[in-house]
Amino acid sequence: MHNQWDVELSFEEDGTHTACEARLIGTGAPALTGRGAAERSAADRPVTRIGEEVAASRALDELSRRLRTQATGDIDDAGLRPGYLIY
Repeated sequence: MHNQWDVELSFEEDGTHTACEARLIGTGAPALTGRGAAERSAADRPVTRIGEEVAASRALDELSRRLRTQATGDIDDAGLRPGYLIY
């Protein structure tokens, strides 16, 4: 069996604020998203890539937490084990 999920990152920026949405896509992938944001300090140089990196890492962190929560719920629903994951 082969299954593939991809993560799509979308950004919105205004020069100071960067927002990112991370979304799981693929056949059978749970419909989950995570969001993250970054804000450039007035003293920092305007480097778009850095804001994107920070916002993306935060969005991926939230997506990871949501995926773990869903997996824990699926374990509970299946009645296989106590509903917690060790990671």
